Amino acid sequence: MPATLLPTTSRPTTDRRHRPIHDLRLSVIERCNLRCRYCLPAETFGPDYAFLPERELLSAHALYKIAASAVELGARKIRLTGGEPLLRRDLPEIIERLATLDLDDLALTTNGVALSRLAPTLAAAGLRRVNVSLDALDPEVFAQVAGRRVSPQIVVDGIAAARAAGLGVKINTVIQRGRNESQILPLARWARREGLTLRFIEYMDVGNQNAWQRGDVYSGREVREQLQALGPLEPVAPEHPGEVARRFRYADGSSEVGFINSITQPFCGNCSRLRVTARGEVLTCLFASRGLAIRHWAEDPMMSSEDLAFHLRRLWGKRDDAYSEQRQQQAVRRRKREMWEVGG
Repeated sequence: MPATLLPTTSRPTTDRRHRPIHDLRLSVIERCNLRCRYCLPAETFGPDYAFLPERELLSAHALYKIAASAVELGARKIRLTGGEPLLRRDLPEIIERLATLDLDDLALTTNGVALSRLAPTLAAAGLRRVNVSLDALDPEVFAQVAGRRVSPQIVVDGIAAARAAGLGVKINTVIQRGRNESQILPLARWARREGLTLRFIEYMDVGNQNAWQRGDVYSGREVREQLQALGPLEPVAPEHPGEVARRFRYADGSSEVGFINSITQPFCGNCSRLRVTARGEVLTCLFASRGLAIRHWAEDPMMSSEDLAFHLRRLWGKRDDAYSEQRQQQAVRRRKREMWEVGG
C-alpha cells in the first residue's frame, strides 16, 4: 500500500431526500464461480452463461477515476463487489490504486472460495476488510444454496487466511425459509466461538430470476428468536449515519451479530449508497431498472475525476429512490437488475 494518501477536497452532495453519498459499491466483474439460488440460480444462469467478457470490463484506471469522483462528492467507504471479485485477475492492481484515496474503509465482498490463496496479496495491496458470504456450515445445505458441490470448509479456511493476513472479516448470511434456517444456530455458535461478526440478511427480491416470494423471507425477528437460545443480546449504537445493519452484541462480550432487515424494516430513508456496475453504469438503488452510462467518460483520458464528479453530482441530486418502502405499500411493479449485475 502506498505510504501517502492523495489529498481530496470532498464536497458532499445530497439527493432529493437529503441523503448524502457515503458508500460506493464498485462492481469489478459479473462472472461468479457459484450459482447461489438467491442470486444466480443454475436453472437460468448455467455454466455457459455469457457474462461480460473480461476485455469489456471497466479498466483499473476507470475504476479509480470513478472512485476518486465519488470521494470528491463525499464517499468515505468503498466496497468492491461482483459477481465474484476474486475472479478478476488485476484485482490487486485495482486495490492498490484505490488505497491511495482518503477513505475510512476499503472492503470487498466475496464468496470466499478463492480467499485462502489471495488474502495475503489483497492485504498487501491495501485492502482492509472482507465481507464473506456463508449461508450454511452443513455441507449438504451449503451445496443446495450455492448451487455447486463446494464444501463450506473452503470458505471457513478462507476466512482464517483473511484474518491471518490482517484483514477485518464480517460474515454475511442470507436465510431462506425452508432452505437454510436450520443453519442459524450452528453459524451463530461458530461465529461466536471464533469472535467473528455475523450478519443475517433477509432474502430480498433483487433481480427477476430467483423466484422470490414473500413467504420465503425468514425475518430478522425470527432469527433473533432463535438466537435467544445462546443468551441475551444487547443493542450496539451505529458506527455512522445510514448504517443498514441493526447491531447487537452478546451480553458476555464474545462477539457481535447484526440484522439487515430490508424486507420487514426497510431503511430507504438512510440509504447513502452509490453503485457502479462492471459495465460502467451508475445506479442509485439496489432495485434500479436503469442507470447512467459513464463508461465512455471514465475511460476517456481527457476527462478528469473532477469532471466526472460533476455528472455524478447531477445524477445523485435527482435521486428519489425508495423501492423497499414502496414495496411495503405494494406500489411497485418493475423489472429489476440481477444481483450479480448490480453488485450487491
